[in-house]
Amino acid sequence: MSKPDIISDAEWQARCELAALYRLVAYYRMTDLIDTHITLRVPGPKHHFLINRYGVAFEKMRASDLVLIDLQGNVVDRLGGERRVNAAGFVIHSAIHEARPDMHCIVHTHTAAGMAVAAQRDGLLPLTQHALKFYGNLAYHTYEGIALSLEERVRLVADLGSHKAMILRNHGLLAGGQSVAHAFHEIYFLERACQAQIQAMAAGVALNVPSEEVCRHTAAQFARDGIDGIIDLAWQAALSLIEEQRDDWRR
Repeated sequence: MSKPDIISDAEWQARCELAALYRLVAYYRMTDLIDTHITLRVPGPKHHFLINRYGVAFEKMRASDLVLIDLQGNVVDRLGGERRVNAAGFVIHSAIHEARPDMHCIVHTHTAAGMAVAAQRDGLLPLTQHALKFYGNLAYHTYEGIALSLEERVRLVADLGSHKAMILRNHGLLAGGQSVAHAFHEIYFLERACQAQIQAMAAGVALNVPSEEVCRHTAAQFARDGIDGIIDLAWQAALSLIEEQRDDWRR
């Protein structure tokens, strides 16, 4: 399927990038059947964003499978056909897109490691270099049940604050960024940090924790000038892993 005439170039490019991200999340085994979601704001003044059509496997996501909705959850998509979306996905993502114009792309996952750390009282521990990326830069949101209440959005946004990553306690992980590449980078490192923590704790031996000074220094290194170029390189490298699927996700 080539770009439909009714879709702008900017929206179609966003659709293709987001479809690729869905497939990479599947490639790295961060899916949970059909029950998590990734969104991307479409350039323009209307504050619309794309979310997955509910029921499509992430491994098979295509540009045309994504649904354009507004901040109130209304489907404004012009492609037609079945355009059902996950209600909880709308509640979580619309709140952040509205409150954080810098968060163009948001990823929410339910991985085994992410849920395990979300269930631990102390959350993410400063045990690895990956974890130190989030030292002092990670938010937490208390579990309130399945995210179907619009009232929870206020508390969700307040808990996120100015951070780009958050652990949803007893639930999972959430991360985002100014682009698809940045969002992928955040969720990849957060997921790997959680995996390492669970494996380290499972060994049943004393754990080594770096000093406060080293923790803060490492976190600052991850935010240094020039990191954007590294993030873009990592995104292109990840895309190369699903290169043979390119024609399909761009349909």
